[in-house]
Amino acid sequence: MTPARALTVCNRQLLEDYSRRTTAALRQALPLRLALPRLEPFLAENVAKEVDKNAKVIALVAAAVAAGRRIDEETLRGLLAEHRQVDRNFLDRVGDFPVGIVIRYEEIEPVRRRRIALLAATVETILHAWRGQRRLRAALCAAYPSPQLERPVHELLRLYALETQLLSRSLRLPALLVPLREKLAQSLYGVMNEQAQHAARDAARVVYRAGSA
Repeated sequence: MTPARALTVCNRQLLEDYSRRTTAALRQALPLRLALPRLEPFLAENVAKEVDKNAKVIALVAAAVAAGRRIDEETLRGLLAEHRQVDRNFLDRVGDFPVGIVIRYEEIEPVRRRRIALLAATVETILHAWRGQRRLRAALCAAYPSPQLERPVHELLRLYALETQLLSRSLRLPALLVPLREKLAQSLYGVMNEQAQHAARDAARVVYRAGSA
């Protein structure tokens, strides 16, 4: 397995674990529990599209590192354009769901740009460290000595939570829940950020425990 492929698989596992944690926490939180029948399919499809987007970033960074190049502003703009296409595919998939979404790019893309830039920098750091290592965990430990890995992982998940919060403000909700839209969006971010902290901490523990074994 190539380093890029290993990082793509690791990213998918992290985001899917984060999504499971978030959904479980939402089932315990009011008023989010009332909106969960509409939120849950949205969140499941949302994580699938983020896995796809991150895979594109990882592949592009891996190609750049192999060619001795850095990710520049032009490349970031290209990634943002590609991510819009992923969004369009996402909206097609959720067309039959009990949600309706209008993506406000003027609000979302500043957050998205920060997340792409952080992911690109993180992947670049890991790939450079991988040159002297044979395994993913060893490369992660070399790139981010304990306990540094937890910080970029949490920030990536936090930015994902912030983008999801912005998207959630555009969901079509039952009339009873419409007055609670902003509270729902804030509560969703609070739950997702809390779970981001737990997911990042646990992921780092697994890496460092295995790396010291």
